[in-house]
Amino acid sequence: MERLAPLYAQHIHTLRQRTDRLLVQHQCPGLVIDSGQALPIFLDDLDYPFKVNPHFKHWVPLVDTPHCFLIVKPGEKPTLLFYRPVDFWHKVPPVPNAFWTEQVELVVYERLEQLAELIPAGYSYIGAHPERAAALSVGETNPKGLIDALHFGRSIKSDYEIACLREANRLATLGHVAAKQAFLAGESEFAIQQAYLSASLHGENDVPYGNIVALNEHAAILHYTQLGRRAPAQSRSFLIDAGAGFHGYAADITRTYAFEPNGGFAELVAAMDQQQQAIKAQIRPGIRYTELHLQMHQRVAELLLQFRLAQGSVEALIASGITQAFFPHGLGHPIGLQVHDVAGFMDDESGTHVAPPAGVTLRCTRMLEAGMVLTIEPGLYVIDSLLKALPASAQAMLLPEQIDWLRPYGGIRIEDGVVVLAEGIDDLTRCQRWDD
Repeated sequence: MERLAPLYAQHIHTLRQRTDRLLVQHQCPGLVIDSGQALPIFLDDLDYPFKVNPHFKHWVPLVDTPHCFLIVKPGEKPTLLFYRPVDFWHKVPPVPNAFWTEQVELVVYERLEQLAELIPAGYSYIGAHPERAAALSVGETNPKGLIDALHFGRSIKSDYEIACLREANRLATLGHVAAKQAFLAGESEFAIQQAYLSASLHGENDVPYGNIVALNEHAAILHYTQLGRRAPAQSRSFLIDAGAGFHGYAADITRTYAFEPNGGFAELVAAMDQQQQAIKAQIRPGIRYTELHLQMHQRVAELLLQFRLAQGSVEALIASGITQAFFPHGLGHPIGLQVHDVAGFMDDESGTHVAPPAGVTLRCTRMLEAGMVLTIEPGLYVIDSLLKALPASAQAMLLPEQIDWLRPYGGIRIEDGVVVLAEGIDDLTRCQRWDD
């Protein structure tokens, strides 16, 4: 990955400039960014899988090493305190020697007791362990104003970050292709998951979120993760929402497939795919993400009418809550160091909150800018609890016979990750090789 070296150097230069400005603005002498520590399982001698502090991996691509610290001081190269204990029970991490190490001052330490001498007093602590911050006599912990400004800046991705996101999408695509093949071969949800993990070169704790691998009616459960060990008697549909990571950056991709390529469900999937492509074509700087979400409800209403799932006008289907029942989640979300990345509701560096419209479920209300990375993931499902909760006037607009036809298929979701450009988008997902 030597090709990343110049991109990473520019990334660090940008981070240092931005952070130096914010430290002066917020009258902070410097930052101590904690990578985090493994959390013990209650009444056990094992730990939960380690998840690194996203603020830490924003600076250095170390995602699996706890007890590391980054010390950031204005005008100076950041210092990385790299924890390398003497340990015969576990594999000790090697001293880093990758492309990124030239951009930091590397200090290796062996004992946690050394931190009291290595970490400057008075610097603001950023991390998940305030009790450790207190023990180290650092300054303020996670100061809100500074955190808000750091989050807002994180929304605009550097060329290095986009390169990492592109590689994460490539790895995830390998898994998606293998999962599709396993589905068409009649495999179980569990077997499809194993095919995905193997092809994407990820373990179950490496993926950025729990994969959703749903056959048939399970596709109507938005966060379905209870993988069936046995294949169903008849495979009708397959929804997979699964990602991958690279240097701490996440891909988040969803695809839906019909087992019968020439049936009505395949036609509905193709129609949703066309609508997803059409809404992506509306993305540009200066449009608020909320507007795209509301436009998608119009497109869902058109699909409901086209496939005879409901009757009436587009406006009536939206106003009555019918589109919300069939499409109950948001159009997408910011993505980057976290799957649901930060600052989705911020209007400025001060953290001004922009709430979604009343009754709208959404993870992003931002005014789009060039350099932002977002997912676009419209869906359409038969979720009986939501349909039954509709008022009688809306119930009368539903067409039960066609809904009964769709119910065994569960539903559809199609999701890609895109970069907002000055004109149009860079589609990080569709640019990958999807052929078998």
